[in-house]
Amino acid sequence: MEGLKLQNFQGGKPFMLLPASSVLCRSSFRTRRECSLTISVGCREFVGFTIRKEREMQMTTKASVQPVTKEVVDDKSKDLTTSGDSIRRRFLEFYASRGHKILPSASLVPDDPTVLLTIAGMLQFKPVFLGKVPRQVARATTAQRCIRTNDVENVGRTARHHTFFEMLGNFSFGDYFKKEAIRWAWELTTIEFGLPADRLWVSVYEDDDEAFAIWHHQVGVPVERIQRMGEDDNFWSSGPTGPCGPCSEIYYDFHPERGCTDTKNIDTGLGLERMARILQKVPNNYETDLIYPIIEKASKLANVSYFLANDQTKTQLKIIGDHLRAIVYLISDGVVPSNIGRGYVVRRLIRRAVRTGRLLGIKGDGRGNPEGAFLPEIAEKVIELSSQIHSDVKSRESRIIEELKREELRFVQTLERGEKLLEQMLADVVLKARENRILPCLAGRDAFLLYDTYGFPVEITMEVAEERGVKIDMNGFEVEMEHQKRQSQAAHNTVKLSVENDEEITDIISDTEFLGYETLAARAVVEGLLVNGKSVLQVSEGSDVEVLLNRTPFYAESGGQIGDNGLICTESGKKQKSVVEIKDVQKSPGNIFVHKGTIKEGVIEVGTEVNAAVDAKLRQRAKVHHTATHLLQAALKKVIGKETSQAGSLVAFDRLRFDFNFHRPLMEKELMEIEGLINGWIGDATLLQTKVMPLTEAKEAGAIAMFGEKYGEQVRVVEVPGVSMELCGGTHVSSTSEIRGFRIITEQGIASGIRRIEAVAGDAFIEYVNARDNHMRHLCSTLKVKAEEVTTRVETLLDELRVVRNEVSAAHAKAAVYKASMIASNAFPVGSSKKIRVLVECMDDTDADSLKSAAEYLIAALQDPAAVILGSSPGEGKVSLLAAFTPGVVDLGLQAGKFIGPIAKLCGGGGGGRPNFAQAGGRKPENLSNALAKAREDLVSIISEKTR
Repeated sequence: MEGLKLQNFQGGKPFMLLPASSVLCRSSFRTRRECSLTISVGCREFVGFTIRKEREMQMTTKASVQPVTKEVVDDKSKDLTTSGDSIRRRFLEFYASRGHKILPSASLVPDDPTVLLTIAGMLQFKPVFLGKVPRQVARATTAQRCIRTNDVENVGRTARHHTFFEMLGNFSFGDYFKKEAIRWAWELTTIEFGLPADRLWVSVYEDDDEAFAIWHHQVGVPVERIQRMGEDDNFWSSGPTGPCGPCSEIYYDFHPERGCTDTKNIDTGLGLERMARILQKVPNNYETDLIYPIIEKASKLANVSYFLANDQTKTQLKIIGDHLRAIVYLISDGVVPSNIGRGYVVRRLIRRAVRTGRLLGIKGDGRGNPEGAFLPEIAEKVIELSSQIHSDVKSRESRIIEELKREELRFVQTLERGEKLLEQMLADVVLKARENRILPCLAGRDAFLLYDTYGFPVEITMEVAEERGVKIDMNGFEVEMEHQKRQSQAAHNTVKLSVENDEEITDIISDTEFLGYETLAARAVVEGLLVNGKSVLQVSEGSDVEVLLNRTPFYAESGGQIGDNGLICTESGKKQKSVVEIKDVQKSPGNIFVHKGTIKEGVIEVGTEVNAAVDAKLRQRAKVHHTATHLLQAALKKVIGKETSQAGSLVAFDRLRFDFNFHRPLMEKELMEIEGLINGWIGDATLLQTKVMPLTEAKEAGAIAMFGEKYGEQVRVVEVPGVSMELCGGTHVSSTSEIRGFRIITEQGIASGIRRIEAVAGDAFIEYVNARDNHMRHLCSTLKVKAEEVTTRVETLLDELRVVRNEVSAAHAKAAVYKASMIASNAFPVGSSKKIRVLVECMDDTDADSLKSAAEYLIAALQDPAAVILGSSPGEGKVSLLAAFTPGVVDLGLQAGKFIGPIAKLCGGGGGGRPNFAQAGGRKPENLSNALAKAREDLVSIISEKTR
């Protein structure tokens, strides 16, 4: 049973949802409706609890109920307080006492590639509901951290909308159904939380007579308080296929004296914040003890009183209180601000909070430092409140605070410029709209300029524009955004396991047994073959194929480690021998290994017994690099701080790549210290220890979990005693001595707050060192010096080259000045007084620096007022242009930078500069003469007009 899921209820009012029951259907949800229910509460403004059952049709055997832990049974004293932490604990313990396993909240970064962020409590169980992975428990209960930003504009404006919230849910995987779900939901609502029964209403799906009977005959709800509703209100589905079923809801009536209304609303599962609102008897979720302490901190920094503030100020304070919760938990779960994907979500929220704080009047850090940041101050309160939600947040405090500080200060640097530009844009749009008697609308390209150059999330631009009564051309913005995506988006490879009739291959093929920890070769049976995603029975020589085996020694790509290479062969005998060269192995949803390769010889058929053999040398390279990655993380924590954490990795045959959270480039001495530590551990020849243990036990022992990975109840722990302990399913060396050596190749930034190290180890290290040694030998031979003298010799050569270049440059400048002296007499007077001297000339192949020297000479020689335009073609496909105006010309309103830009465009280039001096370039020398003619014509026309 699962109860924390997005629901679309029309004809209802604001409510929260509890668990709902529904049947898991593999065909259309419209063909099977007979099993689900949801519980909600109310009729006017209310909170609803939804119960939904999602049962796999094949599950016919009920699992035994999980035994209740002794601690729960022995604890007879109920905590009847109404704090948010207490409500969460009471909910979980309520269901734990009824045989449910309390499971931790999943990360806000989901394992599901189809979802950007965790938006519902059932998301971590989606593979179970879809039958892709076996259930680990029959019953579960969770308090899931969730993020939703689709209605961020409502945050602070309504009593209940949030970007971050906790969903409390209970789940049954083929175990209990409607009867128990309904009874427990009513007990939770009326007994555990003490809501008065006369304030509760119930809805059921229109033809769900079974649920109606349970509510009325077994629970005792009066018929007049049970409402039958249609598919739009009381039938839940995850899409055209997948889990689905009728829902039943309990509604809590906040205002029974008002009577019913017809307002339509969309709502969520049993939000902790909403239950806290009811039990704490406050008018909105923001004034509960889950959020108000954050608002109070923001109020102090803004020097305002929340309860004495006007509605606009209260809304702004609520926005900060809400957004800071989302921001802190997103950064804690490894999401780094950026302009794409999840990074854009957190960046958007940070910038929205910063702008809201400025509107509240918070300057700097709010404590007198105008150069400081205020979000870290408020984030400290969020972190303080996090202990019962996610214990790891406190340990990541320094990284969260530093990331917030950097992002806020970076945004503030561009915010003022962007705000001024936006104000000017909006003023121009409004003025133009008045002149043309049309509705004001900001062009999409302007909104994109603000987003791309000044870091303004388009939502903020929309909010500011809305305040001025201006709409935005979002279609134009999306066109610009899509163009940028096409330019920057990297290819994303996914494993598609489906056949033509859309039947899931996972329904046909059983999970693959992995043997690769113990052996590199094994006998196996071909259970499936795919060509271009289509299931086939046999494949012949020369074809690319995906082979599915019942068991395999091949490691499938995961945890950053790439898949094994090797061969799949049939033995020669009566049948022709076949050989498949495997170049990649991927893992499908569930645990099916997909061996991707090419048939080099013979024909391979489904049902054939084969020999699967991994390339031992390449596997060893992967093992070396994977263990070296663990040592690298340990060394980084030792050298730059324990708060740094992994943000991604690649374990390949030729190198390793490790991404980590850090705010600055590593210094050379730090890199040397890291290399020294790792090579020292390699020299210690420490034996690795690998154990399988419960996840909780592993974390208590100090094992590090890799960001973005999803772990089961039993985990594999790889330990380098005294150095490193990580949860890891990858392959590793037996002793650190097998790594042989380690060398960092590069260290660079790849995103805000994210650094990347690329390194080599083992055979790749030897190859790298040998290649560098060969380069050094060649260099020594060329320079005719010893290796230790190379640096000195190169520095000497560079000094000599610098001197020669300066001499050549000086000679070119002298030549250019000489040419300038020869053409100075070509200047001609312009203007009504004929006092302004203008010179527009081509100086052949003069380079840009020499062109500047020539212009300086000419301006001095012609004296004020004078205007000089020079052009040249210093090389093939190159154009240099220069404009120099004396003060007398600039005073007329001419600016060199603005003048030379359009001229440069005629030569396929651009440029600009100061009002008195500007340079530009181009790529079309063949257009230079026409460009200079245009410059002469425009200059004469403008000066004549200005001096008339």
